[in-house]
Amino acid sequence: MTQSVEDYLEAVYLLSGESEDVRVTDLSARLSVKKPSVVHALKTLTQKNFVKREHYGTVRLTTEGYAAARKIFRRHTVIKQFLISALGESEENAEKDACALEHILSNEALVKIARFGKRRTNDTR
Repeated sequence: MTQSVEDYLEAVYLLSGESEDVRVTDLSARLSVKKPSVVHALKTLTQKNFVKREHYGTVRLTTEGYAAARKIFRRHTVIKQFLISALGESEENAEKDACALEHILSNEALVKIARFGKRRTNDTR
């Protein structure tokens, strides 16, 4: 899956947590892209069976899409928390950096970052 497709999938996931009805305009605003770009990405996500979309209607995650989006979001969250707690990065910068790093870090690196975060949390208790 490309970085762009992952970003769209994660955005659908986050928006669906805010409102049951996710629309093209919502995704366009969230990702700061034009509506035709969203429509193109949604076609890809539909072909991969990650979303179901009514024509000119709402977008909903499939079971497979929900699982994939949740995994992407978890990666993002683990990295962001590491950047804030271990490195002292500001929340704003950690958010931007996590968006970039979530796509390129190996699973091995992510596991080690998560373990480091857990050890650090346990050490401060």
